[in-house]
Amino acid sequence: MAATGTHQKVLISLLIFLFTFVVFYMYKRNNTLAPQTPQVVHIAKENNTNENYTILLIWFWPFKKKFDLNSCASKYQINGCHLTDDRNLYSKADGVLIHHRDIYDNLSNLPNLPRPFFQKWIWMLFESPQNSKKIQGLDNLFNVTMNYRRDADITVREQLQCNTKETEEPIPVKNKKTKTVCWIVSNWNENHARVKYYNILKEHIEVETFGRHFNRVLSNEGYTQTIENCKFYLSFENTLKSSDHTAIDYMTEKLYSPLRLGTVPVVLGPPRDSYERFIPRDAFIHVDDFSSPKELADYLLGINETEYHQFFNWRKHFTMTGVNFAEEHACRACQYIRERKSFQVFTNLNKWYWG
Repeated sequence: MAATGTHQKVLISLLIFLFTFVVFYMYKRNNTLAPQTPQVVHIAKENNTNENYTILLIWFWPFKKKFDLNSCASKYQINGCHLTDDRNLYSKADGVLIHHRDIYDNLSNLPNLPRPFFQKWIWMLFESPQNSKKIQGLDNLFNVTMNYRRDADITVREQLQCNTKETEEPIPVKNKKTKTVCWIVSNWNENHARVKYYNILKEHIEVETFGRHFNRVLSNEGYTQTIENCKFYLSFENTLKSSDHTAIDYMTEKLYSPLRLGTVPVVLGPPRDSYERFIPRDAFIHVDDFSSPKELADYLLGINETEYHQFFNWRKHFTMTGVNFAEEHACRACQYIRERKSFQVFTNLNKWYWG
């Protein structure tokens, strides 16, 4: 009987050893083969008992410029978002942010794994249609559009916000500014409407020019000081016509920086009524208001101090809010897909944007 009991103990010990070995082997195997994900994602998924964090995968760094991936909560009060550029998290990502200007013509650098049913692809572009390549095959590929246009799913742009009470913003004094008209330009194309207009305008009024094209590149500080010292700034967008109806809502920092820095923008791009959807009609001058560049030059030279002050009445009631590209755009994209769980797809992207 004693021998039998000893054999049973040995058998039980052997079974326990084998069981322990199998458990240890499977643990090591799973941890070796499974994709390694950042610890922060595990923490977010395990510790958030109410709702999982929303994961937004940045597929391309827009223009190859990186930004802080942990800024959504601290800078924009957007909580519950985890931004990442780790493509190993593709199958777990709730959204994939894709910058149009980085897409290959044959789409070969887009994700090629099956798309999870819950995942949304966000198309992102903030250049004008005239300066962005139309790529075939994008229809029915994206779920969400992010753009400067008001009819995009996610609209991100500089804007004026109402003050809670009237403020006494200092009015820029015309006579204290050292330059009459300024223009900063790097992308020069003789076929662009802004270049054609400038070539005539400069014959009738002095235009102080800066930028790479004129071999006068400015630092950030120099940029600010230059615009502040100008009475008028040529906020000429990169469009094909002086009043381009195809450039829907396309207004860039060329407009908003002068407004913020206390200079009157002279605009060329979309028609006047497009600008008036976003800024007061008496805050800017449109080239369409004049029959020729010469007539515009005569008007600018004839504005007195009282008339000049009228361009800044908006500063009593509004504040300019900027946008931090592309950090804020990523946070807004994550916020959108976090708040909207319904199915959606954009079926006619090329027609919508390029007509």
